[in-house]
Amino acid sequence: MTQVIATKPLRVAVWSAGTVGRHAIAGVDAHPDLELVGVWTSTPGKHGLDAGRLAGLGRDLGVTATGHRDDVLALAPDCIIHTAMTGAQVSGAIDDLIVFLRAGVNVVSTGPAVLVHPHGTLPVEMVERIGEAGRSGNASLYVNGTDPGFANDVLPLVLSSLSQRIDHVRVSEIADYSTYDQPVVMGELFGFGRTMEAKPPLWEPGVLSTTWGPVVRLIAAGLGVTLDEPLTEYVERSPAPRDIDTASVFIAEGTMAAVRFRVVGRVDGTPRIVLEHVTRTAADLEPGWPAPLAGDGCYRVEITGEPRMSLELTHHGQYGDHTVSAMIAAAQQLINAVPAVVAAAPGLVSPLDLPLVTGRGLVTGSTRVAD
Repeated sequence: MTQVIATKPLRVAVWSAGTVGRHAIAGVDAHPDLELVGVWTSTPGKHGLDAGRLAGLGRDLGVTATGHRDDVLALAPDCIIHTAMTGAQVSGAIDDLIVFLRAGVNVVSTGPAVLVHPHGTLPVEMVERIGEAGRSGNASLYVNGTDPGFANDVLPLVLSSLSQRIDHVRVSEIADYSTYDQPVVMGELFGFGRTMEAKPPLWEPGVLSTTWGPVVRLIAAGLGVTLDEPLTEYVERSPAPRDIDTASVFIAEGTMAAVRFRVVGRVDGTPRIVLEHVTRTAADLEPGWPAPLAGDGCYRVEITGEPRMSLELTHHGQYGDHTVSAMIAAAQQLINAVPAVVAAAPGLVSPLDLPLVTGRGLVTGSTRVAD
């Protein structure tokens, strides 16, 4: 496939103006091939506010936020950039995405993560329901981000193109979450600051395979292998040796402060593809666990075979730390894919279906290249 180039700016709306959405608004404003026409927000206090103010740009963009879905759909955007939190309401989020597709609006979304590659995870009937919605509206849906997403699907598959033989693929996020300002994720989903006896949703059997298993399955599909069923989950949790204060939650001594988990895909009983997370709330916790080579967080790809390869991706925001840059990267992974998704065949698409996505038009001082 060749890179898709828009002949005129595509009209887009940003769905949610929160942690990722505010960066999506700024990213659309900076993109020469996109035009912001609408913003939806679930926060009543943001209704009627200008998108530029919501994004912290310090200027108006002439687009005001609304809390009404029909207001956004009435704009008939070419694409919705959907950044709403979906982890706690997967079914409702899928229903929303189906409404957009049936209305003829393409969607790029950060979730639900299971839609990164739902085959083998979601019931066939549900996957087909999404596909039928796309076909009926002649619209496409692309769900991705940085993790789950680019760092553990596109990146390892690109690196695998250098391989002569592949024995084992491991993709990891290794990060200090102390500055991650997302109380629901930190406190309720991960359970940081809760007792070691507590049972947060993420550690219930099958949840990790539903959330991160799709990227394991996507790698397998890209490499042409069939995984044993079910995928295998491993979780190690660690208590705080002292009181720790984070941007999201207070972690008292003895409550949960670090976790290491893996989702393993086997082929004929042999581990072949592993997704791993090492999440700390202070850099000095669990020194025996994997750590970044530099900085406070990284994404790591390791391929054992011929040749053996290791790749470490780090990022850091210009005006913030690695958690800020992670939000920017998640938004931009979707924003830069919009032209390709709009041009894609209707239905649910994955990185395996899209051409090379780049930061075309974003080089400082450049102007839009004529077609």
